[in-house]
Amino acid sequence: MDNGLYSVAQIRAIEGASAQATAEGEAGEAGSLMRRAGRAAANLALELIGTAREESRLRPVLVLAGPGNNGGDALELAANLGEAGVDVVVLHLAGSGPSSPEAAQALARARASSANFADVAPDVREWAMVVDGLFGIGLARPLEGRYRELVTAIDRLRCPVLALDVPSGLDADTGAVVGPGGVAVRATHTITFIGDKAGLHTGEGRDYAGVVHVARLGLDTAAFEPPRARLAGPSLFAAHLAPRRQNSHKGQFGDVAVVGGAHGMVGAAVLAARVALHAGAGRVFAVGVDAEAGPQFDPMQPELMFRTSAAFDTDGRVLVLGPGMGDSSEAMRVLGHGIDGASAIVIDADGLNLVAASTALQERVARRQGGTIVTPHPLEAARLLGTSSAEVQADRLGSARELARRLQAVVVLKGSGTVVAQPDGEVAVNPTGNPGLASGGSGDVLAGVCGALLAQGWPAWEAAIGAVWMHGAAADRLVEEGVGPVGMTAGELPKAVRAVLNGLVSEAGANRS
Repeated sequence: MDNGLYSVAQIRAIEGASAQATAEGEAGEAGSLMRRAGRAAANLALELIGTAREESRLRPVLVLAGPGNNGGDALELAANLGEAGVDVVVLHLAGSGPSSPEAAQALARARASSANFADVAPDVREWAMVVDGLFGIGLARPLEGRYRELVTAIDRLRCPVLALDVPSGLDADTGAVVGPGGVAVRATHTITFIGDKAGLHTGEGRDYAGVVHVARLGLDTAAFEPPRARLAGPSLFAAHLAPRRQNSHKGQFGDVAVVGGAHGMVGAAVLAARVALHAGAGRVFAVGVDAEAGPQFDPMQPELMFRTSAAFDTDGRVLVLGPGMGDSSEAMRVLGHGIDGASAIVIDADGLNLVAASTALQERVARRQGGTIVTPHPLEAARLLGTSSAEVQADRLGSARELARRLQAVVVLKGSGTVVAQPDGEVAVNPTGNPGLASGGSGDVLAGVCGALLAQGWPAWEAAIGAVWMHGAAADRLVEEGVGPVGMTAGELPKAVRAVLNGLVSEAGANRS
């Protein structure tokens, strides 16, 4: 299945090529893409609301059709629903400029159908559905005036809301609401056309897009420029999901040393170390940078080995640098030693803040030859980029790409729809996870999973994608079991991560047998 995430520019190029083919008589009737979009959206609407004629008479569908081609898609949907016997009310907000020929045809079809056109939506307490066809992927300024009023009114309704292509007011590339103080339609479902879009899956997109459905409209996207972004999933790291041989020993699965645990922050290192064991590392060390702070034994996980950084040789081990590390001189020393070493490393939390404060450390990270994963949340990314967290969130894909380029590392920009980026600009957007992960320590757990996968020989790119996907899937699994999302704790994640990983390995083994 195509998991590509297409930019607005790429979608425009595909639409242009399709229009050219139509003009040359190669792709059917004029307006065929708009008609296909209208049919696909109408079919989904019928699935979501049911097709019982008695119910549809009692609960009409409200279709909001804007002035552009997105409005044309909505008008095609209205015509199709009318032909299916659904009671449809259309609010057509025509613009001051001329419509495209395709949109004009769609308007004629809708007016010829049983759809009812109104200047103001009638006072209906319960719509069967509201369809958002106000603006599509090309919106460049915040919604104002009547558009803003409609969007605000939609948010107060308690019925399914189907957005066409992208919820109006949401940037399809970035997942940010357009404009300072802007508003966007909060859809329960979005049907997006030709190809999926990153903005539906990251930042505010996950809250506004709802369940995303992709309608290819009969186009073969393989014939066009490949996307530089993908929706993360097991297919991107499946090559490393091999069942273990019976004749195995712990030395084959690598050592992980979690370096951190300064005074008052030992729990961060312990959480990362615990999950590294549950994610399959052969041996795991919790290495404290403060000789006076750390425990010598974990009664919950006695398999962990505790050391102090001053008396521990980190060479030859995958290092997770930063959980609870603090900013002492010893923290700086061990961080620098890890950066300059040949082992694969994960830099997280305090390690990232120390790197952000030192241009020299940033340059040393960029010169590394071993695998490097950095796992910032938006504020940490902002410090590394010398900007604000608001600017990072306004363009999560662009920020992750820029940071990966600067540090020559795989970047995991955490948040809703975590973005994983390579230095060459390739990105993956993660669809798993829930608000239960917005709690102290969950980032330390993610760093530990990254370290465990690196220790087992996974390349940095696949390790980062796999860790992020499994981390989110573990949280989703806990919610399914009745744990959270409210009150979910980081300490509950390691066993769920183990269950998710073993499920993937088992499935991979079954597929290969």
